[in-house]
Amino acid sequence: MSERDATPGSSPAKVLDDRFRAAVSALTPGPEHGAADDIAPGITGATLLELFEAQATSRHLDLAARQLGASKRGYYSIGSSGHEGNAALGLALRVTDPALLHYRSGAFFVQRARRVADLDPIRDVLLGVVAAAADPISGGRHKVFGSKAAAIIPQTSTIASHLPRAVGLAFAIDRAARLGVSSEWPSDAVVLCSFGDASANHSTAAGAINAAIHTARQGVPLPILFLCEDNGIGISVPTPADWIQQAYGTRPGLEYFGADGCDPVDTLTTSTAAAAWVREHRKPAFLHLRTVRLMGHAGSDVEAAYRRPADIAADLLRDPVTATARLLVHTGVATPAEVLDRYDDIAHRVTTMAELVWREPKLTSAAAVIAPLAPSHPAQVRADVLRDAQGSVDGGVGAPQSTTATSGQPRDIAERGADTNRDAAVTDPMTLGQAINRTLASLLARDSDVLVFGEDVGRKGGVYGVTKGLQKQFGKRRVFDTLLDEQSVLGTALGTALAGFVPIPEIQYLAYVHNAADQLRGEAATLAFFSHGRYRNPMVVRIAGYAYQKGFGGHFHNDNSIAALRDIPGLVIASPSRADDAAALLRTCVSAARVDGRVCIYLEPIALYHTRDLHEPGDNAWLAATSDTSHVEIGRARSYGTGADLTIVTFANGVPMSLRVARRLAERGIHARVLDLRWLSPLPLDDLLQHARATGRVLIADETRHSGGVSESLCAALIDAGFEGRISRVTSEDSFVPLGPAADTVLLDEAKIETAAGKLMAE
Repeated sequence: MSERDATPGSSPAKVLDDRFRAAVSALTPGPEHGAADDIAPGITGATLLELFEAQATSRHLDLAARQLGASKRGYYSIGSSGHEGNAALGLALRVTDPALLHYRSGAFFVQRARRVADLDPIRDVLLGVVAAAADPISGGRHKVFGSKAAAIIPQTSTIASHLPRAVGLAFAIDRAARLGVSSEWPSDAVVLCSFGDASANHSTAAGAINAAIHTARQGVPLPILFLCEDNGIGISVPTPADWIQQAYGTRPGLEYFGADGCDPVDTLTTSTAAAAWVREHRKPAFLHLRTVRLMGHAGSDVEAAYRRPADIAADLLRDPVTATARLLVHTGVATPAEVLDRYDDIAHRVTTMAELVWREPKLTSAAAVIAPLAPSHPAQVRADVLRDAQGSVDGGVGAPQSTTATSGQPRDIAERGADTNRDAAVTDPMTLGQAINRTLASLLARDSDVLVFGEDVGRKGGVYGVTKGLQKQFGKRRVFDTLLDEQSVLGTALGTALAGFVPIPEIQYLAYVHNAADQLRGEAATLAFFSHGRYRNPMVVRIAGYAYQKGFGGHFHNDNSIAALRDIPGLVIASPSRADDAAALLRTCVSAARVDGRVCIYLEPIALYHTRDLHEPGDNAWLAATSDTSHVEIGRARSYGTGADLTIVTFANGVPMSLRVARRLAERGIHARVLDLRWLSPLPLDDLLQHARATGRVLIADETRHSGGVSESLCAALIDAGFEGRISRVTSEDSFVPLGPAADTVLLDEAKIETAAGKLMAE
């Protein structure tokens, strides 16, 4: 099944293969040299042979992928032909150096995998091409370069999205060693992050590289080698020949190395120097590897439609595999016949394996596909929550001291279904903001793997004082400020999670997370999916959100849009409304992250941070006590009251509003219960159905928008479950939140809830 035999005419693959053979056959051998002889400073014949082996293997894998696709036995994949010079990095770096790779870094993958016992890069790559369930990294979900044994963290094809994670990982390596956190990466490891010239223009790349320089400028170790594989074109859009060097060659704080990726000696020498520099200085460096792109962007791409024949021919003349073969022959390390024999032997191994792997079984069920998305071990999560604290916690700044007092609760409506432990010592009643502060302090005291960080969370203690005092108590290595860039904040979380931490980053406002949503969707949520659970992203992202702040903000500080978060497969979204749940949900999220590797969003209602009263000024009825062992199982709601006439389903700010409405309804002879969802993903469907059937009437009070809000899913869930009672919903308008009193015109309020309840009861 060789490309030469299977592809008629002058396909790009056949042209490339034929040109290599013709070029090598025409070479004249130089004076004979042994494999142990130096052919350049620090480069022996054996090194050059090893480089050629990886390059030729990557080339034949590209040819086989084309043929598998043409015969409908394989699927879409992007080749590495022309980029094979990156195999030099596989020689320059250690197997224990984590690598996050560009989709054209195939030769690096081959070289790295060849250095690990029992790995077969040929089989592994081809299993990905045919989407076989036996693929050792993605399990048949996607064709990615990744290997747990070879320390290659699989990446999707999202342009530049992996750079923030790579920066975060480089940041975390030294921090883990200093804090004594168990990490799989050696303390002197170097992070390799490769990407293309077109990706270098993406805002994500620019932000990540800036974050690396900014961090190193402050004296923080940041051992990362950015590898830009510059082939001069992004699909069909040319990159100016001098652009990458101009953009990154003279940046203060970023050591620059440049090499011709089609010259094996230059590539090997410069790659070795760049890797050594980063390892020694623990600072970021940029390696600009000038390459060519052969056979077009991907299997379906016809580059003749947008490139001149002369340009395509010029790239063929710079083929790096031919260049390495030429050097082997000219230095006398191998004869043309020996080079071709090696090349043919590799071709035989690849085509033989291709014939075997395309028959491998594929994933055949939705359950198999989604298995890595949401691992769930509730008993183990609960056990982790209930672990005894390793150190005492003073309650954080502004939090009441621990006592055995009972929780302050609404006095007129009974509470049901709170899955929290109350046998341990509890605090005096406190606000939601104080509860979060105290719980963060308790978690930091108990576990050295917990980090808290974000914009203004350190010295300032957060915009609303929620993290006040934590940096003073636990130090700047564990509670720290980040630069003002949400992609970098989440990238730090992604990287530290890979280094053994349980990060708790803060996004200052809900509206700001949309600047970096792909770090959650395309990176955090997909890593376990594309690595079949071999790599995970344990993290809890705190986000201050929703509306109802009085006299402050407008759209960017009052945002009620969470549809983009709820749409991410496997993501956990917790949203507490009062102090006891705030503590319990946060502890559960941290333990779910640690035990199951879950990516959790913890949505904090800003307007309730410092709320004390529920019904009347001074009643303190919205304060509640917290416990260091409180726990709420993911997907369990909380009910208030036992009213048999109506169930009001709500969350966050809607809970105290609905409780006040329930009190007024009771005065009218309508007895309602209030169900606080607490979890917005996954929704507490069992509890929802139970309380819906208990009354036969459901009113959903949803502070998010009418279109794309939470209420749509709740209605659908009730209908899907066969609920036969009455359903109604009341929501905020499909609008951004304006400044000042105008906000009241578009947001859900108590009057709207009460009117809707009355109408539903009258039907």
